[in-house]
Amino acid sequence: MSRDHLLEKEKISKLLIKLSVPATVSMFVNALYNLVDTIFIGQGIGYLAIGGLTIAFPVQMLIMAVSLMIGVGAASVISRSLGAKDQERAERAAGNSFFSVSLLGLAICLLGLLFIDPLLRIFGATEELLPYAKEYLQVILVGSIYFPFVVSSNNLIRAEGKAKVAMVSMLIGAIANIILDYLFIFPLGMGVYGAALATILSQLLSAIYVLVYFFKGYSSLKLKFHHFKPNKEILREIITVGFASFARNSAGSLIVIIVNHSLVVYGGSLAISVYGVIQRIIRFLFMPLFGIVQGMQPIVGYNYGALQISRVKQAVKLSILAATVYATITSLLGQLFPECIISLFGKEPELIKNGAFALRFVIAVIPVVGVQVVGAALFQAIGKALPSLLLTLSREVLLFIPFVLILPRFFGLSGIWLSFPLADFFAVLITIVLLQREMRRIE
Repeated sequence: MSRDHLLEKEKISKLLIKLSVPATVSMFVNALYNLVDTIFIGQGIGYLAIGGLTIAFPVQMLIMAVSLMIGVGAASVISRSLGAKDQERAERAAGNSFFSVSLLGLAICLLGLLFIDPLLRIFGATEELLPYAKEYLQVILVGSIYFPFVVSSNNLIRAEGKAKVAMVSMLIGAIANIILDYLFIFPLGMGVYGAALATILSQLLSAIYVLVYFFKGYSSLKLKFHHFKPNKEILREIITVGFASFARNSAGSLIVIIVNHSLVVYGGSLAISVYGVIQRIIRFLFMPLFGIVQGMQPIVGYNYGALQISRVKQAVKLSILAATVYATITSLLGQLFPECIISLFGKEPELIKNGAFALRFVIAVIPVVGVQVVGAALFQAIGKALPSLLLTLSREVLLFIPFVLILPRFFGLSGIWLSFPLADFFAVLITIVLLQREMRRIE
């Protein structure tokens, strides 16, 4: 079947599986290599190195925020343009996304290297953690020249309906990272520098694969030189629609900074290391949820553009069901075996004890968070930037930040961990209200 026929006529359940499974697998592997990366660092270097990576993490989240803003925004434009049979506009959106994401990646690299010391201080680095954070971030910033292109392009590839190609791109980077991590940290003893080098080299392999896909004619988007010329109208739409993704990830960066400073006050370097471990576990739980919605978005965007509203609603319902089932299973594992999970990252008794306690708190409401993730993705896919932004900010900023600033004053370190499930719970309630209203409107 042609791509258009698949998106417009194929049974939604089959189509969602076809597009979501590759994206979910690639997200799962991506989350797995982040997990393995941290396990290797904890076992091979120590928990202070994990703390150093936690301090550097806001910059990585900012790089991801910029990449997803351009990628998700352009993918939405491309999906709706293809649904409306406007091939030229889809190709202009792709070319403009490549131009803008490359420019932004270069700017992040130069500014990050120039201001690295004050940045790490702002992010909450203690004297113990600063050397690890700086050594790691200096290398990661070099990769920011091309890594945003990889992340952004994967969204465009999925918008074409080529989910397997996007999956292979992610798998190449993830598998290479795990192999290089082990080699650089253990046999070669390169420490934190080796972990960072493994990351940017594996990202480079993914970038090469994506370049070959687009510029050797494998894509249905046939890009020519004039497609790369900046177009104000298209760039405005890309940024407007993708801004919710930027807000979510940059808000995540802000949250890490706030949490790091609170942890220094209420728990010190050990608490920051625990938070670094929890972050990796949460990403492992959450990333496949984004794989599900990445499979959903081309279906929703195309059929919304083609005015096939019943298919839009069916795709949303199935995505919520799949996300909820996955989140419930994974969070149950975390609740049942927290000590076993934390012990993978280090053998220090205090790390295991504090980490297990925090993990149970943080993942308490994960089973219903799929509703919130799908809701924000739906509004992005249909070009409704404001509701998507509101749903994103409700969980990451409007709810979590007040909780994490207030609760520790009454409950100490436990108040920080309690902020996570409370923000999740109220964000899901807000999402349900907006989703129901939107479903009635498009009926």
